[in-house]
Amino acid sequence: MSFSNLLMKTGANGGLRSSQTAALALLNVSARQGHTLRGKPPGVARTLEQRLRDENVIDPEVTARINIGFPQLKPSRSAQLKERLEHLKAQRSSKELEQLARSNKLVIDLEKVQQAYVQTTGQHDLRLLADHYGIFEHLFGSAYFVPRVPLTIRYELDANTSSPVYNGNVIKPVEALKAPVVSFDGQLDPITGKTATEGDSYWTLLLTNPDAHYTNGEAECLHWFISNIPNGKLNEGEVLAEYLPPFPPKGVGYQRMVFVLYKQTARLDLSAHKVDDKDHVNLEKRNFSTLQFYRQHQDKLTPAGLAFYQSNWDESLTAFYHNVLQLKEPVFEYDFLKPYLADQKFFPLKQAFNLYMDKHRDIKQVNKEYLQRKLAQTHPFDGPEPALRFPNAHPIRDVPSWLRTEIRKRRLGTGRVQDY
Repeated sequence: MSFSNLLMKTGANGGLRSSQTAALALLNVSARQGHTLRGKPPGVARTLEQRLRDENVIDPEVTARINIGFPQLKPSRSAQLKERLEHLKAQRSSKELEQLARSNKLVIDLEKVQQAYVQTTGQHDLRLLADHYGIFEHLFGSAYFVPRVPLTIRYELDANTSSPVYNGNVIKPVEALKAPVVSFDGQLDPITGKTATEGDSYWTLLLTNPDAHYTNGEAECLHWFISNIPNGKLNEGEVLAEYLPPFPPKGVGYQRMVFVLYKQTARLDLSAHKVDDKDHVNLEKRNFSTLQFYRQHQDKLTPAGLAFYQSNWDESLTAFYHNVLQLKEPVFEYDFLKPYLADQKFFPLKQAFNLYMDKHRDIKQVNKEYLQRKLAQTHPFDGPEPALRFPNAHPIRDVPSWLRTEIRKRRLGTGRVQDY
């Protein structure tokens, strides 16, 4: 039964029977915009993501991430609400603040805002940023931690300027030639968030680069190692590896420099990881693995602080490689695959003839021809020929369409001729 007959029968009977309804539904499903559907229609068939998920089943217990950091003891919600209401009441009852606000003279102390941010959500945001940059994945595998002790790190360039380390900002190697100034509250209890007044606390600070090793993806380069730091006094700690500036080679892009602060249970003997002064610039002696280090000392060390930045090549590294590392400066280049070319056709339809033929020629020969053509129109003393005042006003006759387009591009100075 044709579709028109089906409609006529529908009008005569006043309604569709079940078989006719099914036939009409089949007509609507089997064709869409003139194309025949193969298999189940969209919305019913499984997506590629669903098929891959069914093929590669992952056990959630095996891939579950583990928090190896300190827990946080928070006050009750009633106590937090009470403190917040008391603060709002004090702010609203201050006549001085009201007068400053009405006269547009109220100044907000950004340092207090930063302190409040660090004490509330700043460290959780840092953990999310570290996940985004792959810090935990490449240092601790499936483990992670929430930083509880804020780190303040800056590279001093001169007496008045410095480059602080934010959450993944870019610091050039020329700015990081000297060891940074690191400060943190060494008496802070990472669990309660309060300052401890009794006893000494010891800390370990590590600076590693997970992107510096090119033959072993699991190895890192150890740039700085200070252990047994008493009460946050960095200059009194035991230096196991002197500071080594970042040295990202040319062509590899950005590399991550990661500071990790560990809280020690007591004073530790970590001399097995010491890098001798004579091997200070020996990169093989500075191979390091944060995961293995933590597994070896996880009963006595707990990560508590985190900071990182990015660095890429600059001109100062040429002298650093030759004079300090005493190595030939490596330069990396991308080796792109050749573009795919289908078999040549005898009649390439809807394609410019000259451009199609150039795809199957040696690119060096094509560039040579373009350069010769440009030099032929350039006088050695007077320069190139003057351009036409009205390029499109001059007719182009008795030439193929592809050549007419090419001549028009030359007159206007567009297309591939701009490369030379």
